[in-house]
Amino acid sequence: MSVLFLWYPRCSTCQKAKKWLDEHNIVYETRDIKEDRPNAAELKTWYEKSGLELKRFFNTSGMVYKSMNLKDKLPHLSEEDALALLAADGMLVKRPLLIAENGVLAGFREAAYQELLG
Repeated sequence: MSVLFLWYPRCSTCQKAKKWLDEHNIVYETRDIKEDRPNAAELKTWYEKSGLELKRFFNTSGMVYKSMNLKDKLPHLSEEDALALLAADGMLVKRPLLIAENGVLAGFREAAYQELLG
């Protein structure tokens, strides 16, 4: 199984998720979400595969999200504009992002990782 793990190494939640993957012997490729941010086409593919609302791909507790006042702007953006915004700054993207053949997860919940990869 091919798994891509997008993370920000200094994020404690990302570190917990990475530790979980290691402890469960999951083979994965890492990608720093800030240094090698996903493009709009990748995000669109992952969003469609995830079944999640697009808002779930935003790091709503992050400083960039708050400083841009996206809480009020996001509901009025088109899907294309929202994806372009996410692609413009990796720190806007909810992390970690786990991309597997059978699904996509935004954020880390142990039960969800277990269900997708277990």
